[in-house]
Amino acid sequence: MSESLPTAENTGGGRPELQKAIEAIVDAGFLGVQARVNDERGEWVGSAGRRKLGVNVKPPADGRFRIGSSTKPFVATLVLQLVARGKIELDGPVADHLPAFELDRGITARMLLQHTSGLSNYTGEFRVDGSVEPGIPAGGAEWADARFKTYRPEELVRFGLSKGPRFEPGEKWSYSNTGYTLAQLLIEEVTGHSLAEEMKLRILGPLQLRGTVLPGASPELPRPYSHGYFSYQDAAGKGKVIDVTRQNPSMTAAAGDMISTTEDLATFFSALNRGKLLPAELLTEMRRTDPKSAGPFGSYGLGIYVQDLGPDCGTVLHHNGSTAGGYVSVLYGTPDGQKTLAASITYGDAVPDLAGAFPTARDNLLKEVFGDGTAEEAKPAQ
Repeated sequence: MSESLPTAENTGGGRPELQKAIEAIVDAGFLGVQARVNDERGEWVGSAGRRKLGVNVKPPADGRFRIGSSTKPFVATLVLQLVARGKIELDGPVADHLPAFELDRGITARMLLQHTSGLSNYTGEFRVDGSVEPGIPAGGAEWADARFKTYRPEELVRFGLSKGPRFEPGEKWSYSNTGYTLAQLLIEEVTGHSLAEEMKLRILGPLQLRGTVLPGASPELPRPYSHGYFSYQDAAGKGKVIDVTRQNPSMTAAAGDMISTTEDLATFFSALNRGKLLPAELLTEMRRTDPKSAGPFGSYGLGIYVQDLGPDCGTVLHHNGSTAGGYVSVLYGTPDGQKTLAASITYGDAVPDLAGAFPTARDNLLKEVFGDGTAEEAKPAQ
């Protein structure tokens, strides 16, 4: 078990099975966890582990954290809202709105959101032989040294385009942050407003998500928060651990740069799946998965994964995320919006067991949250 710490606060009564489940994530080698579950039994909020190395204090259960690619459902929702307003054609050429990039006219907004555009990922790619095609600094000592560098969205997109296409538009599926940064530029072009302004106007404001921030190039993380750490080898081959709570998130503009809380993530995902943010036909399109995307985490729709967890848990929608250093976010929900799991996991100075203990702990947490058989059946649309 993890070290003895004060009992995690919770607002939904006793749920010792949930507390035990998040403690197992700490036991797998992570520094801390904060989690929030909303279901038919009410709301449970808890934390485990430590908020900072060298300090025997648990993470704040209402803390802010970097959500990484859990940003993508927000951006996809905003694009689909603009589709509903007639500002964007879901299956029309993106090049009509962003001619300066000379994009293939076969690339559509749907393809940007579904990772079928063929655009190379500016944070790097795996080649067919398993080797890595490097992108902008996104790991190791190179990222540690450049973690306060500011990137412009246009710069990121052009870097991705400079690598050439991976395949013809729509031909295959390949996860690409480039597509979501292009989606930001598309939103800003058709609205005349910044992504932050549109997000506040159409999602954050109406849902009163006061803990959610689009930080731009600011390295600050608003309080309260848990610290995140990054381990790497320096040029001399010496192992180092640094505090990366402060880092410039502009390297993943609209693909993974947002800051939020478990409360805000749960509120957003529940509202989305209840049909409060999109017309029914576009929520259906969001959940329409590409069969070429099928993998261990389900299949990909427009900014979300759709995954069948088996007969005991049913179908869930999700999009987790991680930053180059320090933070992991967890975001799951049932198709009817009645049940959500939102969590933040922070790295410390240990090496987590990502192959064994962590997947086991993660799957057990999912089973505890979604395993009572009440999840709505909603098969992935093909």
